[in-house]
Amino acid sequence: MSRSAITTHVLDTSAGRPAEGVPVRLEYRAADGWRELGAGHTDADGRIGRIGPDRTTAGTHRLTFDTAAYFARDGREAFFPEVSVTFDVPDVEQHYHVPILLSPFAFSTYRGS
Repeated sequence: MSRSAITTHVLDTSAGRPAEGVPVRLEYRAADGWRELGAGHTDADGRIGRIGPDRTTAGTHRLTFDTAAYFARDGREAFFPEVSVTFDVPDVEQHYHVPILLSPFAFSTYRGS
């Protein structure tokens, strides 16, 4: 299976494992507001390799992670009910991998490969 132009990966640093089943939404900022490009859930490895189109438009994009739903399954409280990562796509020929490291009270992100 091919991957989309934008992919993500979620690691639960508090549990020391991939975060399986995190609902994620990918959006693009159009002139009249945000447009959804795709949605899905992380797999057993915490990844979503196919969330949007094979090619995307240059501009601002956003990944939103429903962290409250993920932590609620284990009965854990989450300080951040969702995490939104907004980023620019300047070159549509490149692949953009945007992972997050997650715990109930913190998160971090970076541009991956």
